[in-house]
Amino acid sequence: MRSRMMTRATVGFSFMVTFGLMLVPVMGQDNGSGPEPRDQEEFNALFEEVKNWGRWGLADELGTVNLITDEKRREALALPTRGLTVSLSHNPMPDVAPDNPDSAFNHTMAETLRSDTIEFSYHGYGVSHIDALCHFLHDGMMYNGIPADASSVSSGCSKLGIQNLKNGILTRGVLLDIPRLKGVPYLQPGTAIYTEDIEAWLDQVGVTVAPGDVIFLRTGRWARRAELGPWQLSGNSAGVHASTIRWIKEQDVALFGSDAATDVQPSGVDGVALPMHTLLIAALGTNIFDNMDLELLAETAAAEGRWSFMVAAGPIPVSGGTGSPLNVIAVF
Repeated sequence: MRSRMMTRATVGFSFMVTFGLMLVPVMGQDNGSGPEPRDQEEFNALFEEVKNWGRWGLADELGTVNLITDEKRREALALPTRGLTVSLSHNPMPDVAPDNPDSAFNHTMAETLRSDTIEFSYHGYGVSHIDALCHFLHDGMMYNGIPADASSVSSGCSKLGIQNLKNGILTRGVLLDIPRLKGVPYLQPGTAIYTEDIEAWLDQVGVTVAPGDVIFLRTGRWARRAELGPWQLSGNSAGVHASTIRWIKEQDVALFGSDAATDVQPSGVDGVALPMHTLLIAALGTNIFDNMDLELLAETAAAEGRWSFMVAAGPIPVSGGTGSPLNVIAVF
């Protein structure tokens, strides 16, 4: 099921974006041996345990972005010592591929006006983007207990839309390079990352996650694609297991992102395809960065011997938007 909204703006060029709710049909599989949650009942209990509903008031639409305070931004601005910038966003892919089945990036230019028309669907696995807090539901409810009928298919989300991040994101970023931890160039699809993996990496590099930080998880998706070619990520990608949500909440992480879609797939939670998307967005009120390209970031961090950095991002403030394509910049 997919809803779409088309927008066009002209400021020396025209820009058209198609987007919609991404629902992955492949469900999690419970092999009975993994950590909780393993099924819908355990997932529902975990959702109730960690949810931030009411934490910043019942009218709140920012969620954990509230943790990025003025002081946190000032601290982040003091982090760069070299002035070295690194983009964390992947160039749009113009061709349909197994990991980009319906997100082909179509770009045409009107020669007479020297203007561009750009059309693409950014939810999925082919475009670097951020998810708004209205993008995922649980039991018909969005973050902070807002009912789903507060979101209109024709005009976008009347609550929790991406326009709430119009002032941008500026804070401290932390890279989790799990392939480097395990001594491999990339993780194989379906590899689950657990809290102990995250803590082992942070111990190895001597980084402590602080409230208001953004975490970027590298699985090596783009390195594997470069070596072996594209594959279908839906239902078959490395990522974090739903059990890590307790740790993420305890650290007061402001935003979370990865080079795929954050969730390990299959999820290991029977009946729930993308449990981390649901827990982060609908329970914690945490925006997610999807499909980031973290290869150059990982190389730069290793060369600099620094795994934390200033990070800045500016979503397109589409009123009622379920997310936005964007270019995320790390500064060392």
